[in-house]
Amino acid sequence: MTRDSAPPTPGSGSRGELPELTYTEVGATAGQLPTGYHHVRESLVIGHGRDTFERAAHDLLAGRAQSRAGASVELSEVPLREGSRVVMRLQMGPLKFTIPCLVVWAERTSTSCGFAYGTLPGHPERGEERFVLDLADSGTVTFSIVAFSAPARWFTILGGPIARTVQTRMTRRYLRALAASET
Repeated sequence: MTRDSAPPTPGSGSRGELPELTYTEVGATAGQLPTGYHHVRESLVIGHGRDTFERAAHDLLAGRAQSRAGASVELSEVPLREGSRVVMRLQMGPLKFTIPCLVVWAERTSTSCGFAYGTLPGHPERGEERFVLDLADSGTVTFSIVAFSAPARWFTILGGPIARTVQTRMTRRYLRALAASET
């Protein structure tokens, strides 16, 4: 069981400096989301029992929510932990996007597992996304995603409504991807 404490802040020195992040509200997905961003809060009950939780936790920290959602995923290490780098590539028709992120928080306990990653230069958006699995006393396993983001590139600024549609679609795919890990 591993547990990384509160997320680092730029200049904190925790697992190195974080000057590359493209936003300043590091760790805000753990509480009140900052103003000036689009907010996402979604969750899905993905199954029941310890086995479901353990399987989903393993998949989550191996980047399988993202890969099963249709992204090509490169991880600097598995399982993901604070300081890990995640580079996703997504293709939509003729358009190809590179989506670099840095894990700014990670936790694994007997009843909770998750990580948050923040955007790096080159990401179409700027902000943070948090993925958390919880195993309730009842045995219910819930997967939650919390995010805040704003356009960071010319094409996401111009394509605002399309970018939001893509984000909504990917969030739902992430949620279903770990539900699929139960089978």
